Amino acid sequence: MGHVLAIDQGTTSSRAIVFDADLNVVASAQEEFPQIFPNSGWVEHDPAGIWSTTAAVCGGAIERAGLAPAAIAAVGITNQRETTLVWDRRTGEPIHNAIVWQDRRTAGLCAELRAAGLEPMIARKTGLLLDPYFSGTKLRWLLDNVEGARARAAAGELLFGTIDTFLIWRLTGGAVHATDATNAARTLLYDIREGRWDAEICGLLGVPMAMLPEVRDCAADYGTTRADLFGREIPILGVAGDQQAATVGQACFQPGMLKSTYGTGCFALLNTGERLVESRNRLLGTIAYQLDGKPTYALEGSIFVAGAVVQWLRDGLGIIRAAGETQGLAERADPNQRLYLVPAFTGLGAPYWDAECRGAIFGLTRGSGPAEFARAALESVAYQTRDLAEAMRADWGAGEDTVLRVDGGMSASDWTMQCLADILGAPVDRPRVRETTALGVAWLAGMRAGLYPGPAEFARSWALDRRFEPAIEAGAREKAYAGWKDAVRRTLTRG
Repeated sequence: MGHVLAIDQGTTSSRAIVFDADLNVVASAQEEFPQIFPNSGWVEHDPAGIWSTTAAVCGGAIERAGLAPAAIAAVGITNQRETTLVWDRRTGEPIHNAIVWQDRRTAGLCAELRAAGLEPMIARKTGLLLDPYFSGTKLRWLLDNVEGARARAAAGELLFGTIDTFLIWRLTGGAVHATDATNAARTLLYDIREGRWDAEICGLLGVPMAMLPEVRDCAADYGTTRADLFGREIPILGVAGDQQAATVGQACFQPGMLKSTYGTGCFALLNTGERLVESRNRLLGTIAYQLDGKPTYALEGSIFVAGAVVQWLRDGLGIIRAAGETQGLAERADPNQRLYLVPAFTGLGAPYWDAECRGAIFGLTRGSGPAEFARAALESVAYQTRDLAEAMRADWGAGEDTVLRVDGGMSASDWTMQCLADILGAPVDRPRVRETTALGVAWLAGMRAGLYPGPAEFARSWALDRRFEPAIEAGAREKAYAGWKDAVRRTLTRG
């Protein structure tokens, strides 16, 4: 029993990775599933697709590893955060598609709550702002818009969960309705200072508290998988939202350490230790991880579109066939053209929080073509990251030379990471193990199982692949960033 199965249920695909006793990747499997766009700004997932792909990749990873079920000591789950599901307590049948974290349908409700002066109270308790991003207003929408849902919820017939909770429920055959502190912290319903669901906020949103899962540590007992799924019951011992799992996988255990993950979106977390920082720059306060009942806090900045901008180049514009072509195009772009792409396809996240603005491109000429679009798309990720870094420096006092640890699919691009270092004016460190999200939750589960060491020894195993140092002059950096700020100002609805 020297292996751990890590489930990484993401926004566009489900993955499973088997790690050995030395935290090396043994085998993996991955399946994409469809994105559903019922209306402008709405994004949904079919719960059946989430479950079927998750079950399939788990079995596939174990089979590819050539292991018997008895070799798996524990399961860890990491997941796309904030995505919201409601299902029947008795049958397990969802009442509606999952409403994805990117979905903006509750922008009007958030505006009403903000106009009523409720944001300061909610921010003080949850660390979050009133934005459609978070689960609470999505849950309110489901209760208000699915026929009979509110009455059924009041009668105790329905359960709420983010994706981790839904998977735990399915994996355990309905025996466990639970979440971890990091996922609870993203719902808009959880008081991260007190460590409990908040009755006042639930009352404001009309959410019956009986719907809510039990909140546990990131490394804790979440029951066992059904024996018929993998050939035997396997304990589920680690759970964390994807960005917090990546923070753990990057071994950012000391206050002041900073990581950024580049997947569909981009999410930067700065460890603030025992101190919950109240941001003056519209960043989020959140729980980085919770062990032995003790939360470690973080400042977080969320960018809604990072890798998704490359998908748009491929699927929307058709100027590339595969994501890997983007770097080559960017390298061929005309250096005398300066395009700015503000990828506000579903609004802008931190530090702007404008749910209503939409994407825009500035600086187009007759000579602008696929290469210039590709470069502007990749640069938009660097500019947005600097927006977050500037806000974090102001809130935390982090120095200009704070090292950024990076991971996620886009971190494989040397051009993009060099651009990031240039725009930040700070070093960017890419680790040798880039599957940091799965690694983090595998370590949590394996540590709980007694297979892996504690945080200090795990941190010593972090290894550098490459450091990217800034390579442009400060004047050029600031001129380019000033152009970005002007482009964003022109895009914002409140600008």
